Amino acid sequence: MKIFITGIGTDVGKTVASAIVTQALEADYWKPVQAGDLDHSDSHKIQSLLSNSKTVIHPNAYALNTPASPHWAAQIDGLRIDLKKIKAPKTQNSLVIEGAGGVLVPLNEQDCVIDLIQADYKVMVVSRHYLGSINHTLLTVEALRNRNLNVSGIIFSGDEHPSTEKIILEKTQLHFIGRINHEPYFDAHVIADYADEFRENLLKI
Repeated sequence: MKIFITGIGTDVGKTVASAIVTQALEADYWKPVQAGDLDHSDSHKIQSLLSNSKTVIHPNAYALNTPASPHWAAQIDGLRIDLKKIKAPKTQNSLVIEGAGGVLVPLNEQDCVIDLIQADYKVMVVSRHYLGSINHTLLTVEALRNRNLNVSGIIFSGDEHPSTEKIILEKTQLHFIGRINHEPYFDAHVIADYADEFRENLLKI
């Protein structure tokens, strides 16, 4: 099983969600495109948040130096991101794939993050509560479904907001995986607790 985790924007909690899903399934993890923070990348963060011994962290297809939109970060590095060079690592394990930003973040002058998502991937959307997040969530889901992609579930990030969650779930009919509350910190113990909480719903997708 390959699970692609995307968000409704930047800094909505994709990496924490990816850590929880990876831990819950004892899956492998892969971030195809990393832009910036190469010494403390999302792959490094995932590694520090896991407590199982089965997960393999696979190397980025592109590791770019500048924390910016991938298309621009690649230009600064004198590169052009080529989708043909981004191939999912071979593994017998389940694979969690973390996107960059939202689904329409550009990778080059033609392709966006959504173009990384293959037909056999199960897509999980991370929605963080803020003013405008309902619109951003519904637009994200609509964009994915317009490509006939398998949107398999949603994870809410931030303290509970029943009205927001209710309208999103009603309009999208998405499978609710769980909620990541605002925590004072995230470490391997916190991630493991969430993984135990999310596991049953993840196994239903």
